[in-house]
Amino acid sequence: MFDAREKIALFIDGANLYATSKALGFDIDYRKLLSSFQKRGYLLRAYYYTALIEDQEYSSIRPLIDWLDYNGYKVVTKPAKEFTDSTGRRKIKGNMDIELAIDALEQADVVDHYVIFSGDGDFRSLVEALQRRGRKVTVISTMASQPPMIADDLRRQADHFIDLMTLRAEIGREIVDRPVRRVETPDFEEDDL
Repeated sequence: MFDAREKIALFIDGANLYATSKALGFDIDYRKLLSSFQKRGYLLRAYYYTALIEDQEYSSIRPLIDWLDYNGYKVVTKPAKEFTDSTGRRKIKGNMDIELAIDALEQADVVDHYVIFSGDGDFRSLVEALQRRGRKVTVISTMASQPPMIADDLRRQADHFIDLMTLRAEIGREIVDRPVRRVETPDFEEDDL
């Protein structure tokens, strides 16, 4: 599936990968993830996409974002939009699909093999566009959860599908119960996963 001569780029939909790994009962060890793909080919870049909630005194994702930024990942963020739905519940909208798609298309001249960590069906058109440019695309998500975290049309479009569960021993770590400062956790829209 991977050729050691290929130039690889990772495109990680942060919210989607987080939800997928949680559904499978483990955390991602991002140091191991980077190392794992450096062994598979020439890793050009690893992108991590996430929306950040502005004006929070403490954001539980900030330490991860800072660590990724200093340890080999290109972190792409934007402020999440906050709104109140029709039932009066506070919701956060933080979709990074466009940013990921544009970055991926801009790399088409240099990347041989794209690895997209997301099950979001919105990426099917991106995968198809990259394939038209002669690029190989692997999608990593899971079928092992109920319901599956990958859209069927995305899985079918990809050149290769890797179930995240099969990578657990290689890039996972057990969920660590750490004391966390309590903050109100917003609901993300389903299409952000």
